[in-house]
Amino acid sequence: MRTLVLALGAALLLAAAPAQAATKLTITGAGFGHGIGMSQYGAYGYALHLQSYSSILGHYYTGTALGQLQSNPEVKVLLQGGKKSIAFSGALNAGDTSLDPATTYTVKRGGDGLILRDDSHKAVGTTPGPLRIDAPVNQALKLMGMSVPGVRDGLYRGSLIISASGSSLIAVNALDLEDYVRGVVSGESPSGWPPEALKAQAVAARTYAITTHAGGATFDQYADTRSQVYRGVAAETPNTDAAVSATNGQVVTYGGQPVTTYFFSTSGGETEDIENSFVGSQPQPWLKAVDDPFDNVSPKHRWGPLRYTAKQVQSKLRRFLKGKFKSIKVLQRGVSPRVVHAQVIGTRGRVDVTGPQLRSAFSLNDTWAFFTSVTSKSSKPKKKAKPTPAPAGDPSGGVSPVARAAAAAAPRIEGTIAPARTGRWLSVQRLDGRKWVTATDARVLRGGRYSVAVPGPGVYRVVYGKAVGPDVRVG
Repeated sequence: MRTLVLALGAALLLAAAPAQAATKLTITGAGFGHGIGMSQYGAYGYALHLQSYSSILGHYYTGTALGQLQSNPEVKVLLQGGKKSIAFSGALNAGDTSLDPATTYTVKRGGDGLILRDDSHKAVGTTPGPLRIDAPVNQALKLMGMSVPGVRDGLYRGSLIISASGSSLIAVNALDLEDYVRGVVSGESPSGWPPEALKAQAVAARTYAITTHAGGATFDQYADTRSQVYRGVAAETPNTDAAVSATNGQVVTYGGQPVTTYFFSTSGGETEDIENSFVGSQPQPWLKAVDDPFDNVSPKHRWGPLRYTAKQVQSKLRRFLKGKFKSIKVLQRGVSPRVVHAQVIGTRGRVDVTGPQLRSAFSLNDTWAFFTSVTSKSSKPKKKAKPTPAPAGDPSGGVSPVARAAAAAAPRIEGTIAPARTGRWLSVQRLDGRKWVTATDARVLRGGRYSVAVPGPGVYRVVYGKAVGPDVRVG
């Protein structure tokens, strides 16, 4: 039961002694990823509900159908860059030079080209580059120094293309599309997932590979989340290989043409229009927001609260802050609650930002985020308060002037909450040893303000929903 006299403090704003205000920001949200196209956990949920891979893909990519490729094109994947030397084994030849698959070779810059040396450091060939290295049929090349989790050296099908890039070297894996997809599926979806979810992933990965080109003429795909996660032979499992084989050559099409099939981890319950997530992009009819009812199987379906002190916020938002941090105001959300445009409000002005900029600044899982700032300070009347009549619109219910004066004379915690709804309840907690206990409740005033009488000296904080204000010493 709420203490009536203390609750009255929310409506009493008397002249107070100056105190230093502090601010705390709380962020809550949902989802993981950019929110466009297929939610991988959503696809997993659909598969658990016995949906086929074709219906899963049709749900996430609006108005699309499955098409069949007539060829198995080559895909080029950047594996290493910025290297002074690149080492490999398992090769049958490098250009016109025959090699021993059991020998480890090293390529370095030299003169105007590339020098190939064996494991005794003997030069076995030179070329202006690029140098194409091939493995025996149905075997894989080993590239040294890869960062595949749990594997120091990576195995890759197809060929390696080593070339100069500035003052360093890069290594690109050139291989057939179907072998590439074999190296992607378990890198993007757990191999133990239901077959229909893995098939949907295989088709999405295949379609993405042929419709995107990240590196111009040098390579098509990165081997990480800048494109899609590619781990070579290390990613091949019986389950994922079966999914690739069962969907061989199938791609997602719109109007008869393959289209870019963005996918991501977790939707939070709804995907997003591409222009609201990749802010400034052109709308695409197959990349529209859709409900995602089974995405709640994801551990990141909901996340937070994340709490930051004013000092931490100042550091993370320094590019966008004018003066000291006050709050974040969301100006536009997408079809889902993902943030499209917002303002960072400081003591010296406002700065417009996008949802992706806020996500990057705070390293958030998604732009589906809510930002609540709580500013608090302690105060007390400069002199003993006299009984006064209730102000117009006071929610106290007609408490006597004497009781009103007693509440007004008590020490107080006051400040602002942004955003906050007028009339909603907040709690004031008091630190009791190592535990926080509720001291009193009050309602939010207009403009997100609050001013609450507390029962005596101590350390207090305001709680509004999942938002928690800074610790404030009163008295």
